[in-house]
Amino acid sequence: MIYLFAKLILAPLARVVYRPKVTGRENIPRHGPFIIASNHLAFADSAVIPFVCPRRVVFLAKDDYFHGPGVRGLLVKWWFTATGMVPVDRDDTRSAQASLDRALEILATGEGFGIYPEGTRSRDGRLYRGRTGVAWLAMKSGAPIVPVALAGTEHIQPGDTRVPRIRKVSVRFGEPIVMGSRFEGVPTGRARRQLTDEVMSAIHAMSGQELAGQYNSHPTDP
Repeated sequence: MIYLFAKLILAPLARVVYRPKVTGRENIPRHGPFIIASNHLAFADSAVIPFVCPRRVVFLAKDDYFHGPGVRGLLVKWWFTATGMVPVDRDDTRSAQASLDRALEILATGEGFGIYPEGTRSRDGRLYRGRTGVAWLAMKSGAPIVPVALAGTEHIQPGDTRVPRIRKVSVRFGEPIVMGSRFEGVPTGRARRQLTDEVMSAIHAMSGQELAGQYNSHPTDP
């Protein structure tokens, strides 16, 4: 019910206010599971993509966001639920695999699942090397991967602001990447790496970001 309210009321309102430039919506499969693989520039990315995607796409979020105290905690929980996010315990020692297992469950229902192959947001605007979890999901589920390039979301709510700003945002949905039988006979690890690199190349071709040539590291600051 909360998600429907967001999709029918909040999403159109956000599109009127921010007027995002969206291309490639037709690349989202009309039926069945699909994986959104996007570059990651800001916290707002996980709200922008679901609001402009023609089908539901689910992202994972830290379980803590759903259990905050007081009115603020309720509002945060409501917002994360409204934008289609699902809680996951990232303090679990098996959090990475647990997240992928949860993603498989979501894909098994026929919905879309969103993932950032870079692992965490880019703080310098460069595109970092992709981690192979996205390929693992595609190979396990058989779902096509839709590469996505975001631009401008980093200006909506910079780290020193509390109130979102109105800035130009663009979202490009690329052509689906279908694994098919291309990797038959290829060692699993190599196949995951090749598929991930293919996804990152597609994102780079749309975003035009400078390539970092390395993995992104998780920040030590909050």
